Amino acid sequence: MPRPRKPASPFRYFNSSPEVIRLVVLMYVRFPLSLRNVEDLRFERGIDICHETVRLWWNRFGPLFGGEVRRQRVNRMRGFRHWRWHLDEMYVKLNGEMVYLWRAVDHEGEILESYVTKTRDKKAALAFMKKALKRHGSPDAITTDGLRSYGAALSELGSREKPEVGRWANNRVENSHLPFRRRERAMLRFRQMRTLQSFASVHANVHNHERHLVDRQTYKQRRFAALAEWQALAS
Repeated sequence: MPRPRKPASPFRYFNSSPEVIRLVVLMYVRFPLSLRNVEDLRFERGIDICHETVRLWWNRFGPLFGGEVRRQRVNRMRGFRHWRWHLDEMYVKLNGEMVYLWRAVDHEGEILESYVTKTRDKKAALAFMKKALKRHGSPDAITTDGLRSYGAALSELGSREKPEVGRWANNRVENSHLPFRRRERAMLRFRQMRTLQSFASVHANVHNHERHLVDRQTYKQRRFAALAEWQALAS
């Protein structure tokens, strides 16, 4: 009986070790650094790579790492139904044109979904919600701002009773925009919707690894677990 074939390593055509590639991608996504900043920091540690190599590794492995983190979290949390979701949209400029980045954040501050559209009408809100609900299941309650597109979309989904609107009630998702804004300024903005969508999704998953709203001991345990999980992605 033939043995099952082992999946081919995504690093098989690269001379650098998976650990170096993983660290470079993590530095570029997690911290407000440019491509050349990452190149200089790695050169200081004796690793000579070009900034275009950093770009290549990010484009190739960023979505791979982010997708794996998201799949593991979805599998663990799919059976958990006592969720309160917070939905909001933020504007992002692409070559002078305004587009909108929709976000779904749970009651613990973890970013569940990021979705980019050119408008923020009912059609865009419905597409965003369908994507989030299909991937994460249905929450107990949904908190939104005063945008009427949410109510119209939820009515079509048959969840008109779920939305809650109140002053400061949506601060959880408003605060989740801040790390992305800092990263956006360091990158001197984006130029394509496809690039924005890819980076926003990966950045959200990596940022979920690093956030902490707990005591120091629990935070350290979770940080070690997150680091071990990240290292396992490149093994």
